[in-house]
Amino acid sequence: MEAFLDTLFFLYVYLMLLFFSTSFLISESSSLFPSCRLWRHFELNGMHKPGDVILGGLFEVHYTSVFPDFDPPGFRHAMTMAYAIDEINKNSNLLPNVTIGYSLYDNCATLVIGFSAALSLASGREEQFLAQETCLGSPPVLGIVGDSFSTFSIATSNVIGLFKLPIVSFSSCLFLSYDRRRFPSFFRTIPSDAFQVRAMIQILKRFSWTWVGLLVSDDDYGLHVTQSLQADMAQSGAGCLAYTEILPWGENPAELKRIVEVIKKSTARVVIVFAHQIHMIQLTKEVVRQNVTGLQWIASEAWTSAAVLQIPQLMPYLGGTLGIAIRRGEIPGLRDFLLQVCPDLHHNSSYGNSLVRQFWEHTFHCRFAPPPAGWLEAGGPLCTGQEDLENVETEFLDVSNLRPEYNIYKAVYALAYALDDMLHCVPGRGPFSEHSCATLDSLEPWQLMYYLEKVNFTTSFGDQVSFDENGDALPIYDIMNWLWLPDGRTKVQNVGLVKKSPFKGEELILDEDKIFWNFDSKQPPQSVCSENCPPGTRMARKKGQPVCCFDCVLCSEGKISNKTDSTECISCPEDYWSSPQRDHCVPKETEFLSYHEPLGICLTTTSLLGTFFCAVVLGIFTYHRNTPVVRANNSELSFLILLSLKLCFLCSLLFIGRPRMWTCQLRHAAFGISFVLCVSCILVKTMVVVAVFKASKPGGGASLKWFGAVQQRGTVVALTAIQAAICTAWIVSASPAPHKNTQYHNDKIVYECVVGSTIGFAVLLGYIGLLAILSFLLAFLARNLPDNFNEAKLITFSMLIFCAVWVAFVPAYVNSPGKYADAVEVFAILASSFGLLVALFGPKCYIILLRPERNTKKAVMV
Repeated sequence: MEAFLDTLFFLYVYLMLLFFSTSFLISESSSLFPSCRLWRHFELNGMHKPGDVILGGLFEVHYTSVFPDFDPPGFRHAMTMAYAIDEINKNSNLLPNVTIGYSLYDNCATLVIGFSAALSLASGREEQFLAQETCLGSPPVLGIVGDSFSTFSIATSNVIGLFKLPIVSFSSCLFLSYDRRRFPSFFRTIPSDAFQVRAMIQILKRFSWTWVGLLVSDDDYGLHVTQSLQADMAQSGAGCLAYTEILPWGENPAELKRIVEVIKKSTARVVIVFAHQIHMIQLTKEVVRQNVTGLQWIASEAWTSAAVLQIPQLMPYLGGTLGIAIRRGEIPGLRDFLLQVCPDLHHNSSYGNSLVRQFWEHTFHCRFAPPPAGWLEAGGPLCTGQEDLENVETEFLDVSNLRPEYNIYKAVYALAYALDDMLHCVPGRGPFSEHSCATLDSLEPWQLMYYLEKVNFTTSFGDQVSFDENGDALPIYDIMNWLWLPDGRTKVQNVGLVKKSPFKGEELILDEDKIFWNFDSKQPPQSVCSENCPPGTRMARKKGQPVCCFDCVLCSEGKISNKTDSTECISCPEDYWSSPQRDHCVPKETEFLSYHEPLGICLTTTSLLGTFFCAVVLGIFTYHRNTPVVRANNSELSFLILLSLKLCFLCSLLFIGRPRMWTCQLRHAAFGISFVLCVSCILVKTMVVVAVFKASKPGGGASLKWFGAVQQRGTVVALTAIQAAICTAWIVSASPAPHKNTQYHNDKIVYECVVGSTIGFAVLLGYIGLLAILSFLLAFLARNLPDNFNEAKLITFSMLIFCAVWVAFVPAYVNSPGKYADAVEVFAILASSFGLLVALFGPKCYIILLRPERNTKKAVMV
């Protein structure tokens, strides 16, 4: 490819130098001689007609390669321009009193010939002309229609554009729109390939084809499309190219074989081809030879309407092709005009050329005498010029699918409307220097270009023609489908269009029900590198592969993807967690010590039983309140202990259920105050036991005055008030509060009460522990007092149980997560409460209920 480009470059430079040297010599001659001489005369096939102004045309009428020499559709293109000019000349409303002539050349599908033809149009055909103000010979060419080859248009526009000679082409290469300064006089009636590329991407998206192959021609048309398609696919996320291959010019069987093998081995079922009809003829020969079927072909406008490929023999391979086609139009009267074509036998025809003779020889397989050298071998019947075109089958007369012709027709009319606008200029209001207008006698091509930029008209077919700042027309394409009919015939049908409008932007309109799919399923094929990733997974790109090749990876816990082909998983909100399928978020499970779970039920039942037992004991003591066992050692404190134990049992219920602000604040306060009330009563009770014993000794009666009923009540109230003050300070400074904890389990919300202040909680527990230790020490010291019923022993045992429970509580509480910390605290409350209830009141209830004989003052005092 690089060698080919280098050849084009040097050829281009050579022709540029030739052109400029020719212009220089002509200018030098004009200063030395009264007339100028054409420096170089190119031997070209052409059609010419004189007129007041001349329009040029460049068309592909012959091939110079292995393909059939004469191309009837190409000749029809040239005759379409001739028809459009003839129609304009007959129109009294457009360019009245002005006759348009033409000079049409055959580029022979070769850059050298096409460029030479462009130079001939720019410099004129006459051998010499006078170097005066009035020149002899044909009028200069004011505009050129063509060329269809993008490479030819680029080369031509680079040179012709220097002289502001308008070129209205039907080349689609997007490169021609990139730099208006480089191609200032280039216009086109066909959409740019940039729009064609975007139209194809819309088709790929419609059918979810993300893995496609690309074949392009080895010229500007193909190479620039490759860059544009890759960039647009990457930007839009439409997919990836499985391979990109460049189709060679001319015969290259080895390269074509390699390319077709690449197509066969690829998993891509869709193949986009941006190439010319020439390349597709070569490619399909190899496709047929290797029997490559099961592909969905996407055709560029260059070969969508190629009749040479739309034959039954190729339908097993190319049937169902979707193609971008130039907008089809109607040109009334064109077929009648084509039927009037006849050879110029006596050199008096308005065509005055050899192209018609060559067409005649190709169509009727005859020859004129003498035969034109190089175009027809000797032999064969002689042409009379009277043969009837209606009696022969030829593509030349097929006007059922006018696509390039319609764009040629619009191009000619665009130049005519620009010329008409220029001639309607009012002197003194013109756009040129000193508000002057251009005149037909002194008309310059650049003046016509000024009006061409502003042209705006509507064709008889209803299409609006105007040019934007890049010289591009309003883009519109037809979407074509190659239909293989049951009887073996072929048909190319229109299944939609893609267009750009000022209000809706680029729009694809497709009738999918009409599309013929050349597959057994009669459905669009799948063409993906990797299957779609379902919701719940994300795409993980395969190393060293395009982005369309990926593995589907399950989203991690806590993340989801809720659509197909997600590139990443999204995290669920804080209170939600991913479903097992990872395709949606579900509310997290909530965990707290509930009344409805077995553990909560057990603790609640135990708490209520403890409360019930306290009530039963309280009832027994109330009923037997006058008995010695009850009255011994201050029965009022016993009743207060039972009441506080009942509160201890009930406060455990605040630790069960969903934590709320009031329960979090109340639970520890109720727990702390209830236990301080209980332990302070026990402490006072112990102190009373010790005081009574001392009072029984000689001289010890004074100690009892400090432990009267008022002092006992005051001590209990004071000790309890201290705990109440601690709780109040804790709640005010750093209140316990409900908290959603997600650190224990990612998929669960553990509702818990944070203590707010660890110091406050520690002080609360420490104060209870201090009172319990004092009670234990005093009771322990008084355990051996000489009483038959010594309550100090019971207090010692109860305090031992109480301290043991709460010493074990601290490490268990710290190491228990969530609801289990609450369960541990509830268990400690219940265990310590039951310990106090059983140790302090169990023996007394036993005596009261089962051993009433021991419930006497004598028995108690002995």
